[in-house]
Amino acid sequence: MAKAIGIGGVFFRAKDNKALAQWYLTHLGIEEFWTQQAGFTVFSPFKESSDYFSADKQWMINFRVDDLDALMDQLREAGIEIETRAEWDTLETGRFARIHDPEGNPIELWELPPPAPTA
Repeated sequence: MAKAIGIGGVFFRAKDNKALAQWYLTHLGIEEFWTQQAGFTVFSPFKESSDYFSADKQWMINFRVDDLDALMDQLREAGIEIETRAEWDTLETGRFARIHDPEGNPIELWELPPPAPTA
């Protein structure tokens, strides 16, 4: 069976698309054409009643990050509000933080857990 082999793009409307693209480049290092590191991508529709992210938004993008603490420091220095919750972090799934872009779109930042030690 033929199937999708990866995400080819994320497209959404913006009030000021050029300024928003610059915000993503400045604060998250994401360029319009971006080669990402290989790794997990979770594709998961949520129930309409889910409270995992804001009910007034239809989507939330999740970015894998290489150093959550350092990125959060950079974002705080830029005046970007960050939400963390201890219950989001687990040894199995890693660590998470949430921010919003200037147009209010929710963004989840995900640092994967360290690899399990080998014997």
